[in-house]
Amino acid sequence: MTLTQTAIRDLKDVQQPAEIITGDRTVTQEQMEARVAQVAGALKRDGLSEGMVVSQLMRNDTPIIEVNIAAQRLGCYSVPLNWHLTGPELLYVIEDCAADMLIVHADLLPLVQGKLPETCRVVVVATPPAVARAFKLDPSQCAVPEGMTDYESWIAAAEPHSGPIPLDRGVIIYTSGTTGKPKGVKRNPMTPQEAERNAATFRATYGIAPDMRGLLVTPLYHASPNGFARYAATRGRLLVITSRFDPEEFLALIEKHRINVVTAVPTMFVKLLKLPREVREKYDVSSLRWISHTASACPVEVKQGLMEWFGPIVHEIYGGTEVGIALHATPEEWLARPGTVGRCVPNAEIRIYGDDGSVLPTGEAGEIYVRNANYADFTYINNPEARAESERDGFISIGDVGYLDEAGFLYISDRKRDMVIFGGTNIYPAEIESELIQSPDVVDCAVIGLPDPEFGEVLAAYIQLAPGAKPDPDAIRSYLEPRLARYKIPRIIHFAEKLPREESGKLMKRKLRDQG
Repeated sequence: MTLTQTAIRDLKDVQQPAEIITGDRTVTQEQMEARVAQVAGALKRDGLSEGMVVSQLMRNDTPIIEVNIAAQRLGCYSVPLNWHLTGPELLYVIEDCAADMLIVHADLLPLVQGKLPETCRVVVVATPPAVARAFKLDPSQCAVPEGMTDYESWIAAAEPHSGPIPLDRGVIIYTSGTTGKPKGVKRNPMTPQEAERNAATFRATYGIAPDMRGLLVTPLYHASPNGFARYAATRGRLLVITSRFDPEEFLALIEKHRINVVTAVPTMFVKLLKLPREVREKYDVSSLRWISHTASACPVEVKQGLMEWFGPIVHEIYGGTEVGIALHATPEEWLARPGTVGRCVPNAEIRIYGDDGSVLPTGEAGEIYVRNANYADFTYINNPEARAESERDGFISIGDVGYLDEAGFLYISDRKRDMVIFGGTNIYPAEIESELIQSPDVVDCAVIGLPDPEFGEVLAAYIQLAPGAKPDPDAIRSYLEPRLARYKIPRIIHFAEKLPREESGKLMKRKLRDQG
């Protein structure tokens, strides 16, 4: 029996409202329960019912949690919207999912105001001061405009909802759309058995527990932090949510609130490890017992550095919007097999397929497919063809390339769509990025392929330098030469003040390709 299986067997599902802290605001456990009941009552009063859709365009804030849980209690779908998108991009998602309501921060309202479908009602949340400070917003942008429905008044006028809770439909997450328009992943209602398995998987991989004091520093429009927040808010003791990630503030919050469970992404670990030693040692982080990370495989040296600092408490979670939490590497498993992203959680299966459609043996790299019974089946909204294309023998493609070892542990080579073919040779940018980020002169980096008439594609590196470092392409190549084969060293090197990343740390490589 694996460690994950043992945790799923031994941990019980205890539901309770958590205290929520966002910026300057604290909502106690009792207040949280009362507010969720009020929001559910307001949604019901406005005609929302099972199967209908509530979209949210907000930065990290308590109302997102309230609306998510309230929608669940009515059997509605929630759709968290990526506030980095442009107005037309947001309108596409709102129309595609047929949103019956939009709940929006005041400063983000102008992105869609006056262009929404008539069937989509709008409720406006005053943008809180902490968010305004974090994003340097003018106070005039943050107030609810005259004539619009104010969120606080809207819920105050509602009768609290209480009643039987329908089957959980969960959250509709839109994929990033790197190969076209984003696709909405809409699940069937979860059966009680699926809901039980789903909760057990979150407990065993994210450290969800009745005494957890969680910290969330990534945007709630992504699947992983949204799921973490939802379970932490309904099964934990405390959840602290920040507007955006700052490495020193991260440490300060752990000390201040005695945080014991954190979820983050590898780019944040890199920033933490590059803090001066005196800053790292300034804060007491001994309360931490569980750090989980998702989004991408963590470079071995980064994770080793994190373990040396915080101890063997770093859990790796691997999966995708379509397949959910599919694999898990405990600290002990990862230390025994550095570089793995884990092996299947109970009720999940994995296959590696070759280009010819055959299932590949141990050690051979191919496209990763997963089947996961911890989640209800899904469709892509208005795109059944794409759903059919993603499946092979009942397994769903994650879009990554990797291989399995003899014990069933998975190792990632790269995103399939990011793979560069140089003169017929496959090159995985993640390998090069993993070496680049270890240079003391590099704060952030990305490697992509650009069209080339002779070789098909050539490697291009985009680099954000550390303060004081000189923009010297030859110095970068000299650093890489003893570490990588010559054909893997980028021919093109660009230096940038900052790379295009979302708040979650996710790199938007499409923007780099558009720059050429």
